[in-house]
Amino acid sequence: MTATPTATPIVQLRGIDKSFGPVQVLHDVSFDIRLGEVTALVGDNGAGKSTLVKCIGGIHPIDGGEYLFENEPVHVHSPRDAAALGVEIVYQDLALCDNLDIVQNMFLGREKRRGLVLDDATMEELAAKTLDGLSVRTVKSIRQQVSSLSGGQRQTVAIAKAVLWNSKVVILDEPTAALGVAQTAHVLELVRRLADNGIAVVLISHNMNDVFAVSDRIAALYLGRMAAQVKASDVTYSQVIELITAGRSGDLGLATANGVTL
Repeated sequence: MTATPTATPIVQLRGIDKSFGPVQVLHDVSFDIRLGEVTALVGDNGAGKSTLVKCIGGIHPIDGGEYLFENEPVHVHSPRDAAALGVEIVYQDLALCDNLDIVQNMFLGREKRRGLVLDDATMEELAAKTLDGLSVRTVKSIRQQVSSLSGGQRQTVAIAKAVLWNSKVVILDEPTAALGVAQTAHVLELVRRLADNGIAVVLISHNMNDVFAVSDRIAALYLGRMAAQVKASDVTYSQVIELITAGRSGDLGLATANGVTL
């Protein structure tokens, strides 16, 4: 069943500034993330995508602006704080251990115990339930070692690990970057399924075909500023490229002064 997107964003960033020493990376950035939607975060290298995501995930403290979660101001100082809210990030390196199996990876650092021993039965049950809930059919056994999995299967395990903890927001950093055509299609189906299950998904991608295949909204960063955040159905491929490369496309995007994008 497809979830109905909520009117009020679950995450609202307002006027976010972030500097590293004398270099200001984010300038007055506003960004909304909604339950039941895939929001594509796009921008050229150095636009500030990774910094913005790390601010959301508690890795970088924000210098200025407001972070609202479920309409309440919050202070997120660490990934633990973000996880407590229900925010999980799946980075490009996936952070999986090749020498462990799927269940062990999904519960790594959050193992279930019964007294002093690991509760393997409960962890297996929860892992299987999570994968089933995402309609994952490509994994033969949840006790397979991760070293034996394909790139697409590894991405699937990393996404399942992120949603295992009743996450409300899942941020995916270039999830199809190293995948072939068939594996990319499978991962994009999974991304869409997350949103249809009511999760707020942020998809960071350079691939415009992927962006338009699954996204409800597109947020384009340009040199650390939010050029535009629009419904995917309201813009064209070429408009998004212009927002990424110039910060503006026609009447859409950042203001200009004397022909220079601000």
